[in-house]
Amino acid sequence: MPTLFRPCIDIHDGKVKQIIGSSFQDKAAGLKTNFVANRGADYYAGRYRHDSLWGGHVIQIGPGNGAAARTSLAAWPTGLQLGGGVNAENALQWIQDGARKVIVTSYLFPDGHFSEERLKEMVSVVTPGRLVIDLSCRRKDDSWFVATNKWQTMTDFEVSKENLDHLSQYCSEFLVHAVDKEGMCNGIDEDLVKVLGEWSTINCTYAGGAQDISDLELVDKLSNGKVDLAIGSALDIFGGDKVKYEECVAWNRSKGY
Repeated sequence: MPTLFRPCIDIHDGKVKQIIGSSFQDKAAGLKTNFVANRGADYYAGRYRHDSLWGGHVIQIGPGNGAAARTSLAAWPTGLQLGGGVNAENALQWIQDGARKVIVTSYLFPDGHFSEERLKEMVSVVTPGRLVIDLSCRRKDDSWFVATNKWQTMTDFEVSKENLDHLSQYCSEFLVHAVDKEGMCNGIDEDLVKVLGEWSTINCTYAGGAQDISDLELVDKLSNGKVDLAIGSALDIFGGDKVKYEECVAWNRSKGY
């Protein structure tokens, strides 16, 4: 399998935005955004549908985004993954509302600690084939640890081969944002991409720092084609000037998708 471009729709305060991930922790300076769309989430979903970009992720950042998220799912039923506030109580409803898969993060890490009980509860509701585990993380020396709650809470859960092997029994895909790279457009975390390619035995998508169309080729090389790449702030459709959306579509088509 080659590395593919994965699209995204990030929703904050009901609007499609591209946000600098590290700014969630800087309460004094406030939230920093690269882009606020004047189109709804359904527009982007419809565009991805037109271009057959399966498996893009719709992420609700904070409360009050359910209505916007549902418009995207209605625009492409069973085409997109839905994350943000997902738990065992609402996961099945999101599937019924049109999500191809649900993405879970913070629910699995109450008080910063991984909960096996909650993971098994999720699987009993939606099955591993419909579940994506988000392991968005921050780097600490030569390791990475999962960050939750809009990336403000550091957990004690390390992104490691042992942990990925264990979690892969319960889900069909990993989504990994390199939090300190998110929204920066200053280059991917090459070390993280490489180990994800070595460690993950299921589908895996990396996000954070992409700045050029050549990053798709770089991720393909570093991961031996085992990790896909999400590109957000750098894209022209999100106000960026570094990567053309049509080039990403062309990349996927050149790989037979």
